Amino acid sequence: MNVLFLPEVEDYLFELMEILFEKEYFGFPESAVHYVEDLVTDITQSLPQRQSRNAPSFFEKYGNEMSYAIFPKSRNTVWYVFFNMYQESGSTVFLVRHISNNHRIGKLL
Repeated sequence: MNVLFLPEVEDYLFELMEILFEKEYFGFPESAVHYVEDLVTDITQSLPQRQSRNAPSFFEKYGNEMSYAIFPKSRNTVWYVFFNMYQESGSTVFLVRHISNNHRIGKLL
């Protein structure tokens, strides 16, 4: 089992660290970095075990026939991870194509 992130997703995660600090969701840059690192670790370690659903057609701009899994991080914030699953050389690969949270896309799901 392997969890990979598209370069655009990796870029977004790096930007997210800055956004979280600049918009004062976290008081210290290190806290924002830790939050994003924890999210990535959670995705990497538990995505294959998470219940997934078929992504609505609105999200096809990120990829076809995707699924998504839910990652609650606080009382107020839930992250949605959109991915495709492939078999390669006898191993399952989860390709993360898009990440967003309930504040941005909750109404679309």
